[in-house]
Amino acid sequence: MDPDLLLIFGFILTILMIVMPMAYLFQKRAAEHEERKLELLARKAEAEAAMGSRGSADYRKFEDRLRVLERIATDGNHNLALQIEQLRDLQEIENTAAQGERAL
Repeated sequence: MDPDLLLIFGFILTILMIVMPMAYLFQKRAAEHEERKLELLARKAEAEAAMGSRGSADYRKFEDRLRVLERIATDGNHNLALQIEQLRDLQEIENTAAQGERAL
């Protein structure tokens, strides 16, 4: 065999012995990174789903209150103020009735 051919073969073999384990480690690390990324995305989706179910009820309450305030602000009719006062009076009547029942 030609000594130059053996030298080239040994050089290529040495390079392969260095490159192949490094390529394996890089691929393994990339796969672990992708797995971790998907796990974090799943946790984020779970947290958003939990927050969405709780937050949507709060959002609806806020939206209802805002609509009432908009109606109060834009309504030129004074009947609305009268209705609010009637509701306050009704609430006071209910409170006094509840206190009377407790006294019995």
